[in-house]
Amino acid sequence: MTRELEFGRKAALSGKTGSLVILLHGYGADGADLLGLADPLAPHLPDTAFIAPDAAEPCRNNPFGRQWFPVPWLDGSSQAEADAGMEQSVKDINAFIDARLAEEGLTPDRLVLLGFSQGTMMALHIAPRRDMAVAGVIGFSGRLLRPERLETEARVKPPVLLIHGDADPMVPFEDMGKAGDALVKAGFDVYGHVMKGAGHGIAPDGLSVALAFLRERLGTQ
Repeated sequence: MTRELEFGRKAALSGKTGSLVILLHGYGADGADLLGLADPLAPHLPDTAFIAPDAAEPCRNNPFGRQWFPVPWLDGSSQAEADAGMEQSVKDINAFIDARLAEEGLTPDRLVLLGFSQGTMMALHIAPRRDMAVAGVIGFSGRLLRPERLETEARVKPPVLLIHGDADPMVPFEDMGKAGDALVKAGFDVYGHVMKGAGHGIAPDGLSVALAFLRERLGTQ
């Protein structure tokens, strides 16, 4: 059973949707938190629509925000609750992706998944396990969950761009390297960018690198 996710959408500026970016928010935030990225990106991607879903669960630590799964060391949940929440959100997001692609009349190779923090964790877990590869995955300030299972469970290998601040106090900068190593070992094409001096956020240089990746992957160069 999947839960229907509410979402915000910014239409393609050209009026004709030729590609799609789905933005997955972090723990304690919501879709609107990331949908604002469409403002600086859209002028360079006129045929791209941007969609940002809200996770189904209210955040245990922030009742005004949402979570893809609880985080034991932050909210006192159990590991079993965290695992169950993640597995449910995997189903929710996969169903959401399928529904949006069908609505927009697009194939998966016209979609990029962009995540931040917990949203990156979801994107990096989901994309390799889908039946058909998306055009790419951009992960800001996150980590790869269950890296030991990636090699055997990956069905497709879309290119991945990892971006992380080297002063991140929430998700250690070292997690970027660990994710990159596991993805490369499993046969993925992986690109990386370090946001120097940046904490747990998206710095302008990181956004510029993400834009270049989007333009390359969605064929708007």
